[in-house]
Amino acid sequence: MIQKKTVQRLVSLDAFRGFTVAAMIIVNTPGSWDHVFAPLLHASWHGITPTDCVFPFFIFIVGISITLSYGKMIAGGQSKSKLIGKTIKRAILIFLIGIFLGLFPDFNFAEIRLPGVLQRIAVVFLVCALLFLYTTWKQQAVIGSMVLLLYWGALLFVPVPGVGSGVLEPGRNLAAWIDELFIPGRMWQGTWDPEGILSTFPAITTGISGMLVGKLLANDGISRERQVLWLYLIGLLAFLFGSAWGWVFPINKNLWTSSYVLYTSGLAALVFASLFFVIEILGASAWAKFGVVFGANAITAYVIGGVLPELLGPLNTWYIDHVVVGNWANVASLLWAVGICLLCYVPVYWLYRKKIFIKI
Repeated sequence: MIQKKTVQRLVSLDAFRGFTVAAMIIVNTPGSWDHVFAPLLHASWHGITPTDCVFPFFIFIVGISITLSYGKMIAGGQSKSKLIGKTIKRAILIFLIGIFLGLFPDFNFAEIRLPGVLQRIAVVFLVCALLFLYTTWKQQAVIGSMVLLLYWGALLFVPVPGVGSGVLEPGRNLAAWIDELFIPGRMWQGTWDPEGILSTFPAITTGISGMLVGKLLANDGISRERQVLWLYLIGLLAFLFGSAWGWVFPINKNLWTSSYVLYTSGLAALVFASLFFVIEILGASAWAKFGVVFGANAITAYVIGGVLPELLGPLNTWYIDHVVVGNWANVASLLWAVGICLLCYVPVYWLYRKKIFIKI
């Protein structure tokens, strides 16, 4: 659905969303995967890089948006039944777009992959929206905490056939076993998928963490200055607790471990607090225009970023052969990714200028 902008948006949230989507596009589209700076790659297994923060940041933002937008819609008189219908339709659409991007451009249905980035976002959005409609923020906090504890216990103590319990090696853990047992079609890593079934549960908690931040922002009884202080405090505590938990339950994006949830949610809160302070309180927003434009049509930008590199495949081959190889290879590879991001900006900027927002 396409609509004109009618409601004032939280500029700092749009900027955070937009910068996150831009980062997604850049890390997903290097000129050559053989020439990438280490911070722009995911950690091979345990551990974390800046790239590993991008996906959970977006899910965290989804959680904030649910609390703010659904709160406004309920206050405006929309019924829960109507909101549920809209939520289900939107989740299905996002899921199907994810499937489309996975199949594009060959559309080889024999190699279809059901899990994926947008697919996980769709599931998290659906579950978190339903939680917002039918639970209080305190219940959401309890549910999120229980999920993290139960996930920790399951991965460490539930025995995996032929492997045993407590094994967290690639393809040799409870999450991988469930993926192989229940996910049809192709998986990203052959026998398991980083966006698989079991690891989606702690990803939902990442969304819940954003919802709780949204609750803080929606509280008109707290000044913006105090909201920022609370964001910094909560973010720092979550980051430190996640870091400490990582000593016994390693920070791992592929498994979306409980320590990873707290670590990245804490960082997301700290980053957002900084943006909120600079943009909403100090009123300095001009510098963030690039992020705001991307953030206003975030999913659209992400889809363009998934399709465009495939369409430019022949040009990319030429670029690798004539520019990347032997010419500051990592820099040239990064410049290609930045170029793709800037190309994606063009249609999104046009939509923004026309005040058109595609509600996927």
